[in-house]
Parts: sequence; C-alpha cells; structure tokens
Amino acid sequence: MDIRIYENRQLMGEDAAQEIAKKLEELLAVHDDVNVIFAAAPSQNEMLEALCLYEDIDWNHVNAFHMDEYIGLDSNKPQCFGKFLKDRLFSRLPFKSVHYLNGNAQNLEDECTRYTDLIIEHPPHIICMGIGENGHIAFNDPPVANFNDPKRVKVVQLDEPCRRQQVNDGCFDAIEQVPTHALTLTIPVMLAASYIYCVVPGAAKAKAVHDTMQREIVEMYPATILRKHANTMLFLDKQSSSLLNKTGSRG
Repeated sequence: MDIRIYENRQLMGEDAAQEIAKKLEELLAVHDDVNVIFAAAPSQNEMLEALCLYEDIDWNHVNAFHMDEYIGLDSNKPQCFGKFLKDRLFSRLPFKSVHYLNGNAQNLEDECTRYTDLIIEHPPHIICMGIGENGHIAFNDPPVANFNDPKRVKVVQLDEPCRRQQVNDGCFDAIEQVPTHALTLTIPVMLAASYIYCVVPGAAKAKAVHDTMQREIVEMYPATILRKHANTMLFLDKQSSSLLNKTGSRG
C-alpha cells in the first residue's frame, strides 16, 4: 500500500484530489467511460473540494456512484449521503450520469437489486473512500463485514461505534437521531475496483489506521483487507498517522 502522510488535512485532501484527477485522465485516454464510486463523510471534504477544481477533466464521460445510504432518512436532510455528495460534488461537475442509492425505497431488496445491476453494468474503475472509527469501509461494520460477500449491495444494521461516529463527526446531535440501518456496497465491490484512494484524516481515526496496517487481515478489522489490493493509496494527516511507524512513508 502506498501510504502518504501530510502536515495537515488540507494538504492531504489536495494531493489526494491531484492523484485521483491524474488517474481519471489516464483512464479516460483509454476508456470511453470511467466509473467512480464516492464516499460521503466529513473526512472527504477537502478532497472533494479540491477535485471540483479540475474542470478540464472530461467529466461528461464519468459515471458517478456513492457507496452507502441511510435507510428511512429524508433525502433532503443534510445527513443524507446522496445530498451530501450532490451538494459537494455531483451538482458541481458535468458527470455523464449520477446514480443514487435510495434509502427510502418501498422495497429495499428491490433497491439492492437495482443498484447491483448498475454496478454490474458499470464496473468501478476508481473508488474514493475513507475508513470508519471502527475500521468499517462503506457501512461494512465488523459485525457484518464479509470479505467474500455473495452480495454486491445489502441492507445492514449499523453497530453502536459506527452510529456514535456520526455524532462525533457533528452530523447528528445525539445517537438516538442516527438511523439504525443502511444500504451499503459490499467489500468485494470495493476490492474489484482498479484503483482505491483512501482519505483518512483526524485524531479520531488514529486507532483505525493503526489497526488497518498492523492487525491480522480479518473481518473484525474490515479495512485490513485493503492491504490485499494491488493499487491502494492511503492519505493520512499527522493526527490520523500518529500511531504508525512512519519510516518509509512519504508526502
């Protein structure tokens, strides 16, 4: 894994965006369309803002997806992941298409099937993601993470540390306000992407980063599976990398 460590999260986000933009241009030179999956979280703010500055990229040939969504949350609420990405990215660049997960679908299994079909039709080239305080990737928390999941999209129950993180991030005022269930892309979908750009700032993520790099690759620590992916770049700031041995890291 290519690990890059920065003095602050602003520099981290800008460099991550630069690397993503560079890869997009490379892929667009050889593919008619490029498919990108984005995470929605405050940890991605600096990267998303910087990525919007790359207006010269041929966004008209980029199909955009997001990787998880709360179930039962009003789609106009600022905490809704679709709205989060629409406000910060999807409405600001001329994507060829944007595909939203619908956490308010009348039949959630049908919604999982619909989004699964879209992912099959548009296999991901790039994933832009983070790591949760409990080590989750997307909403694959330790109790439900499955490295060999037969599904591409599924309904999950969120564990308490995951829900508490949403309060820690300032997205909700109290844990009682955080939805208990969500739709998520599964781990095999993320590992199938050609390139993964993982942006993880902040002191609250230091333990998760340490566990990702030092623990055995097991589902109790979902993000450890990223070490099995051939093309993953991990972007950290001084705080999130504070528990790592930084020898050999760069950035």
